[in-house]
This record gives sequence, structure tokens and C-alpha cells, in this order.
Amino acid sequence: MSAASNPDASESFSASRWTRGNFFFPTRLVVSPQHVSRVKPRFFGSNEIVIESTGGTDPITSHGHGKRDAQRIRDLIEQYQTQTR
Repeated sequence: MSAASNPDASESFSASRWTRGNFFFPTRLVVSPQHVSRVKPRFFGSNEIVIESTGGTDPITSHGHGKRDAQRIRDLIEQYQTQTR
């Protein structure tokens, strides 16, 4: 079963603790067939941003992810986009 056919399938990518703003609560990017979320934990709860597929003019940035993770995130998004077309 492919990840696109399984709506619960998702991959999570945590930022390095040694980068700006990630020492105590590293940011996570969660990529699923339905959406991409940027989750920033806090002392109480978390701040989650769901990235819409329409693009938009305001880029979303997330510091501290390695090159391998960034490439995997890009590949997953491209894979999910081509499977839904």
C-alpha cells in the first residue's frame, strides 16, 4: 500500500537542537498526503501551521533541517502532488 493511498501515512522531520530557536523545543515538519504542517512546541501546547497547496506569497521557513531531510521533504511533496493529479 502506498503512502498516498493510506491517509494516515505521514513522515515527521525534526530540526537540529543546535539551530536558532530549536534548543529546547525543536520544530517538526510533518508531511502527509493531505498536507504539510510546521509544528513548533512550546511550554504549554504547540503552535501548528498547516501549509496550503495553493502556494501563496508568504514563504514558510523552518530552520535547522538537514539537507537530507530537506530533499526527502521535497521528494515527498512532489510525489504526493503527482499522485493526486
